[in-house]
Amino acid sequence: MSQDQLKIAAAQTALSHVENGMKLGIGTGSTAEAFVHLLAEKVGDGFKVTGVPTSERTARLCLELGVPLTTLDDTPRLDLCIDGADEIDPGLNLTKGGGGALLREKIVAHASAKFIVIADESKLVPALGAFPLPIEINPFGLEATRQDIAEAYAGLGYSGQLRLRVRDGQPYETDGGHFILDASFGHISDPKALSDALFAIPGVVEHGMFIGMTSLAVVAGKDSVRTLEAPAD
Repeated sequence: MSQDQLKIAAAQTALSHVENGMKLGIGTGSTAEAFVHLLAEKVGDGFKVTGVPTSERTARLCLELGVPLTTLDDTPRLDLCIDGADEIDPGLNLTKGGGGALLREKIVAHASAKFIVIADESKLVPALGAFPLPIEINPFGLEATRQDIAEAYAGLGYSGQLRLRVRDGQPYETDGGHFILDASFGHISDPKALSDALFAIPGVVEHGMFIGMTSLAVVAGKDSVRTLEAPAD
């Protein structure tokens, strides 16, 4: 199967976890979009769900396809969130944010009783870090925050590069009006320690490590679709 077919296969399996009447967090990215298309088909057949999108891009797609939406202000607790990932480690910790929606994705996942990640098998990694870690920052004090982040990485023994994400020659701006620094420092030996160091920096709004948040990972490979459970504490 092609990568697009693998994404559809994972999304189809994840859809089986969605029950009629659920309040559903709906993710961002190509795999999540495959899920939205499948969900819309069920909604068209009379299936009832109410979705909270994790980005304006996802909101537009849902409205276009007829998936009913609400907000976390009106529906602050959700039954289930389904989203993609850029990396999945053996503990089902994730790297997310390649699509720039990491803050809203994390807020929606945290508001959900259960979080299922969907991906093709290329996203499985022995440890996080091969994919650059997105770090969402406040535009004010950009250079000071960049230097603070670099020093935090160095203090933990990492070396690498921080790049400001740019689109059409201008800093990429998230739906929340923030910038993103993509951190390429390789293997993350201690995600929790790095998370704590980043959150100690005032200019950091959020980072793309989702640690201990995932209930299940639905992973499509060329031969089968596997459902992986998070390890017991």
